[in-house]
Amino acid sequence: MKITKLTTYIVPPRWLFLKIETDEGIHGWGEPVVEGRAHTVQAAVDELSDYLVGQDPFRIEDHWNVMYRGGFYRGGPITMSAIAGIDQALWDIKGKALGVPVYELLGGRCRDRIRVYSWIGGDRPSDVAANARDAVARGFTAVKLNGSEEMQIVDSHARIDAAVATIASVREAVGPHIGIGVDFHGRIHRPMAKILIKELEPYRLMFIEEPVLSENREALAEVARATTTPIALGERLYSRWDFKPMLADGVVDILQPDLSHAGGITECRKIAAMAEAYDVALAPHCPLGPIALAASLQIDAVSYNAFIQEQSLGIHYNQGSDLLDYVVNKDVFRYEDGYVAIPDGPGLGVEIDEAFVKSQAKTGHRWRNPLWRHRDGSVAEW
Repeated sequence: MKITKLTTYIVPPRWLFLKIETDEGIHGWGEPVVEGRAHTVQAAVDELSDYLVGQDPFRIEDHWNVMYRGGFYRGGPITMSAIAGIDQALWDIKGKALGVPVYELLGGRCRDRIRVYSWIGGDRPSDVAANARDAVARGFTAVKLNGSEEMQIVDSHARIDAAVATIASVREAVGPHIGIGVDFHGRIHRPMAKILIKELEPYRLMFIEEPVLSENREALAEVARATTTPIALGERLYSRWDFKPMLADGVVDILQPDLSHAGGITECRKIAAMAEAYDVALAPHCPLGPIALAASLQIDAVSYNAFIQEQSLGIHYNQGSDLLDYVVNKDVFRYEDGYVAIPDGPGLGVEIDEAFVKSQAKTGHRWRNPLWRHRDGSVAEW
């Protein structure tokens, strides 16, 4: 079998899909994208196609090493996201060719389903209590929300009080035992993070995500020591080498690699194993499309330390098109009692509606994340 063609489709709301075809008629789908940089990743996939066309799609590990090591410059969101989508599609091809789910090629699943959480409140958290009650009514046992709006490096205690009141309203709305993840989104710097993380301690959070930006390792260590709440991070880390110092520093309790950013199934399998060796949990980041979610669930299936999965059904970014709009087998993500079933079809287990993909690609998108500024006019972290 040989790879014959790579085709990318930029589709709304903010996704990039990849189809890899072979000379035996078997094809695979991947989702190589950086939110807000889809066209840049598309160009990176096109560059990598020069090597891939004519190759045996089964040699996934070798292709991963060529794409990562063979270009001399390596790492970063664009290259690793391009590799990630290609890797997903190659695993999809191999599973389909052999007639088994990807997880069977990775040792077989160690769970049948995994807990999921629902996003509430949007970029600027609002109506969070009502949204949380609605999520619980729909069967979710965990929710996640942004913990604050923009916050200056040193800001007022009024901003702290507002953020705490938001989280308190969610806890009051859902009771003591629903999981609540609070995403600081890198918006909060060390001086304020130290205060806020202590103020949130009474609300028994499931985790606090990105309490400060991951590149601020010294600040991260200081903030993590100030709380007993589990610390989660990883959506802006792109390889096992990026995750290695976080594990060595002992500052993280939950790793959140993104299957469309961190090198795909091949790399995230290794990141998950590294985390397990440090007694660190796994919760893959996935506010993306159906291919990314299907790939994430294959890793969840074989990772002992996976405990919850992010998913984007109904998320505030999905304007106009949602997760299942691109899927033929719309029951593939079976949600029940706060869990989702692991897809058991061949490959990634998700059947993409290619006709719909092509029609939506005619519209495409140029999605960009919001640009926020502080009251003094300086740029704020989004």
